[in-house]
Amino acid sequence: MSENTISMEFSLILLLFISFLVTSSATPPNPNLVLQEFHRKLNASRRKLGFRQCNSGNPIDDCWRCDPNWDQNRQRLADCAIGFGKDAGGGRNGKIYTVTDSGDDDAVNPRRGTLRHGAIQAEPLWIVFAHDMTIRPKQDLVISSYKTIDGRGADVHIGGGGACITIQNASNIIIHGVQIHDCRPARDGWVRDSPEHHGWRMGSDGDGVSIQGGRHVWVDHCSMWNCADGLIDATHGSTAITVSNNYMRSHDKVMLLGHSDEYVDDKNMQVTIAFNRFGEGLVQRMPRCRHGYFHVVNNDYTQWEMYAIGGSASPTINSQGNRFLASNDNVCKEVTKREEAVENQWKKWNWRSEGDLMLNGAYFTPSGDGSSPSYSKASSFNARPASLVGTITTNAGALKCRVGSRC
Repeated sequence: MSENTISMEFSLILLLFISFLVTSSATPPNPNLVLQEFHRKLNASRRKLGFRQCNSGNPIDDCWRCDPNWDQNRQRLADCAIGFGKDAGGGRNGKIYTVTDSGDDDAVNPRRGTLRHGAIQAEPLWIVFAHDMTIRPKQDLVISSYKTIDGRGADVHIGGGGACITIQNASNIIIHGVQIHDCRPARDGWVRDSPEHHGWRMGSDGDGVSIQGGRHVWVDHCSMWNCADGLIDATHGSTAITVSNNYMRSHDKVMLLGHSDEYVDDKNMQVTIAFNRFGEGLVQRMPRCRHGYFHVVNNDYTQWEMYAIGGSASPTINSQGNRFLASNDNVCKEVTKREEAVENQWKKWNWRSEGDLMLNGAYFTPSGDGSSPSYSKASSFNARPASLVGTITTNAGALKCRVGSRC
């Protein structure tokens, strides 16, 4: 909110208060009625000024969810990203493309109306769905630059025993409001990645969302579970990524950030993991990091079977305002895990816990220099207190939005 807007709001409040004083009679009015009328007029004035804050504590949701006409202003969502992926514009200012056909029979010549056909177009597109549907891609669903996949208003499932989403050497992509699950490895085959080009792709691992060399990517309010490999993996020089408001459950290797210890191009990777709910049945990698800078902030961890946050190759991890609830198994109390390094090596890695809430014996093992400037590179926005995490993440996952009503 700008200083001018704050000043305008303060002036409005002052004028309303003075008006109450001026119009009061000799007999003091009922204080409760005065307060109710005051807030009524203030809220009406806020609406005229364009205020849409819900004060939920979740800045992404407060940016757009209060608008009952969100379906008429879908692209407002692109202004609401935070963290390292905040500049992911997706298909902003592009045309609306409506998916009417859930089929995916031809990865080389996809039919108009399918998700694949819209996803590979060269122009910016804001992709929406005409009705509830389950899409089972035959091959990797390749998403080209400047695309938004917006599932609001429909119950959209991607995967269901087929392949899932691949972002390869593409930028400015938003994936919002879909359920991604039961993704399986794709076979070798011909796949179109633009209107002018198709090529032979080797089989994939079965990730829910695979980001390879991607930049400015935002994955928000998705529900994800039970994929063959990772739910979200980012590798091969990917950066400027935010993963927020997602609900993840029933999975082993949740999130890999960094290709390998030897792949040093991932040193420039910057990823924000915020406001997610890591639910039941998760084992490890929430996330597992290599080389880069990772801000893990205001997430709700409700058990882990091995560890929550891990890494190798000296990543910088800034854990702030998270809630960690360890399981009753005494073996799995530690939040952190260092891999492929001896103690005199990993003690130099910059891993910090600040304001985290540790429950049921959970503990975080910090390392490195707590005042290192590398932490500033791993801070993407200000954390909320961990005591608010339950409220902030209440609506994590795909929202049950319907056109004509608030989400």
